Amino acid sequence: MRPIALLLATLFVPACAWADDPVIQRVLVEGARTSQLGIADAASAGTVNQKELAMRTVYRPGELLEAAPGLIVSQHSGEGKANQFFLRGFNLDHGTDLATYLDDMPVNQRSHAHGQGWTDLNFLIPELTARLDYKKGPYSASEGDFASAGSAAITYANRLARNVATASIGQDGYARTALAASKEIDDGVLTYALEALHNDGPYAHPDDYQKLNGVLRYSRGYANNGWSVTAMAYRGRWNATDQIPERAVAAGLLGRFDAIDTTDGGAAKRFSLSGAWRRTGQDSASKVSAYVIRNQLDLWSDFTYFMNDPVNGDQFAQPDRRVTSGVNATRSWHVHRGETSTSDITVGVEAQNDNIFNGLYRTAARKTLSVTRADHIVETSLGAFIENATRWNPWLRSTVGVRADDYRFRVRTGGIDGSDSLASPSANIVFGPWRRTEFYVNYGAGFHSNDARGTLTAPGLVRSRGMELGLRTEAIPAMQTAISLYRLDFDSELTYVGDEGTTEAGPPSRRIGIEFSNYYKPYKWLSVDFDAAYAHARSRGVAPGQDRIPEAIEGVAQLALTVSQVGPWEGALRLRYFGPRPLVEDDSVRSRASTTLNGRLGYRVSRDLRLELEGFNLANRRASAIDYYYASQLRGETAPREDVHFHPIEARSFRLTLVRNW
Repeated sequence: MRPIALLLATLFVPACAWADDPVIQRVLVEGARTSQLGIADAASAGTVNQKELAMRTVYRPGELLEAAPGLIVSQHSGEGKANQFFLRGFNLDHGTDLATYLDDMPVNQRSHAHGQGWTDLNFLIPELTARLDYKKGPYSASEGDFASAGSAAITYANRLARNVATASIGQDGYARTALAASKEIDDGVLTYALEALHNDGPYAHPDDYQKLNGVLRYSRGYANNGWSVTAMAYRGRWNATDQIPERAVAAGLLGRFDAIDTTDGGAAKRFSLSGAWRRTGQDSASKVSAYVIRNQLDLWSDFTYFMNDPVNGDQFAQPDRRVTSGVNATRSWHVHRGETSTSDITVGVEAQNDNIFNGLYRTAARKTLSVTRADHIVETSLGAFIENATRWNPWLRSTVGVRADDYRFRVRTGGIDGSDSLASPSANIVFGPWRRTEFYVNYGAGFHSNDARGTLTAPGLVRSRGMELGLRTEAIPAMQTAISLYRLDFDSELTYVGDEGTTEAGPPSRRIGIEFSNYYKPYKWLSVDFDAAYAHARSRGVAPGQDRIPEAIEGVAQLALTVSQVGPWEGALRLRYFGPRPLVEDDSVRSRASTTLNGRLGYRVSRDLRLELEGFNLANRRASAIDYYYASQLRGETAPREDVHFHPIEARSFRLTLVRNW
């Protein structure tokens, strides 16, 4: 009966819930990359299991998302700040158009002081991460706000197969310790994790990033029949070395790791309480989750130095305080239509409310000089969807759905009271498998919400439309290959510029691209990953020669070799290529490409004890993590100057970790 139960769980239980069941979890951890044949609706969707995630070498927690092929995670400021994301021809800034979830809780923050869709993953604890599910394109009715370019859903384990404690030291003032464990209590499982971290980075003015992090979860039952309640708490403080102008480095005024304003930095807090309940019967499944999240951020930045205020400088503060609450509910029915035809019908409802206090202040050395704006925002959304997944015969299946969203925007301090709504259809057809090969045709409409403060001059919701052709094959033994060709259109690249407190209305845009993902595991102890993507991003309806989209990523690639279970040894090497981007609309200024190499080497001292050595930027490349082109003015300059401003990637560094399991 256990194999039948496993099959039912695979068919009826949401993918993000599998990691809770100990049998399913063991399959995911010990096997190769999870096959998506017969499961995924698109060639660009996939799952990365716990074992694969654990073998990745990541400088910061957000880089776990780079397990999704074609996604680049970077940083242009201090370590406590939200990461910069690039995917499918987008500079996603701090998360716009990349919907990110942790255990059904949204990570993106609407109408944020610094950037729409702010995605801060610094509270992520890798030791608890059981799986990553990713999708690209607006092809699923279950995905709403911010999901046009893609989505990433992280799942924490309800029960750890083995408890773990780690202690790490490294260069540049790096130190980390973490504990994650599970304990059975009263027919349930208590899972908890604690993390403490400090990191200075290679900067002349140290980041002094200090992080405390904790998770406490109590669960009963399994993924398909059970419930859990989770509390999380995170606090971080840091200094920031923001991007600096190339002219200052070329003139010898600054080193690559110097800062202009040494008082830049920030502090963040996150507290959440969430719960999930699931029930699965023979022909139906239900799931309900709810959450309350309190986020707090104080951010001080200075990107133009002395251009606007030659006396006090141009530093500004962006405080943000918010409480986000929401509930998600889905119900699925499994219908038999004949000997070879079955359908799964899913309906879902999602409600979210954000009560936000944020602002934009002029500051000097973190002291307020004046208030540009201070806002109280209440933003409420209700979304509902229905989706039908039908297997018509052994070689044809389809998934069609429609989603409806309604938003209410109220800026109480600005007298803005508006609303917007739209419907988003989607359709996916899968042919195969033939000789372990499937073909995909995908279409969908999606959207992202705009900052509530800009809805007087711009629509609240901006439509996207995507199409994709894909292929996935496992015809070659031990190899999984996926190819997708896509097009994604946006009605407008309207964005709220939090650094200035204004809304910029951009023209419509179109992105056409191709992605290739290949995973090869010729031996139990060896796996090879190679991913490559190219995107052609252009604005539409603009003057000739002015159609480039600044910061739109063009080409990315990753090559990784992973060796495991070779006696007591294991290791990995990952080569990452981050291609050049246009920095201005006429493409006259472009960023440079960068190629970096990271690696890790592990030695198992005993069954329960191992040592790991991680190395970052092993070739010690002098490259940029991010480049921008804009005007700034240094002290002593008489007028603003257009220039490339860059944030360097970290110099070569190493970290040594002791891992104890029991």
